[in-house]
Amino acid sequence: MALLVWFTTGIALWHFTIFLPHPDRFWQGIVGAFLGAVTGAIASGAIAQAATGRGIGDTDLGTVFFALPGVAIGLALVYAIGARQERLAAHT
Repeated sequence: MALLVWFTTGIALWHFTIFLPHPDRFWQGIVGAFLGAVTGAIASGAIAQAATGRGIGDTDLGTVFFALPGVAIGLALVYAIGARQERLAAHT
C-alpha cells in the first residue's frame, strides 16, 4: 500500500511542473519529468520506510512525507540533465 502512496504522491507533484518557467527543459520533456518524479518518490519513500523499520503495508501521513524529498530530487536531476543537453546542443 505504501508503494501506491509514493507513486500517487509523485504523480500529484509532477502535475505542477507546468508552472515552471521552462517545463520543456526536462530531459525527454514532460514524460521525463514524470519518470523522475515517480522514481524519486518511490526511491526516497522506500529508503525512509526501511529506515524506520516499518513494513510496506504500514501507511500513515508520514508515508506521504517520505516521498516528497525524492520527488524534488528526481525532478531537479531530470531538469538539470535536460538543461545541460540543451546548453550543449546550442554550442555545437
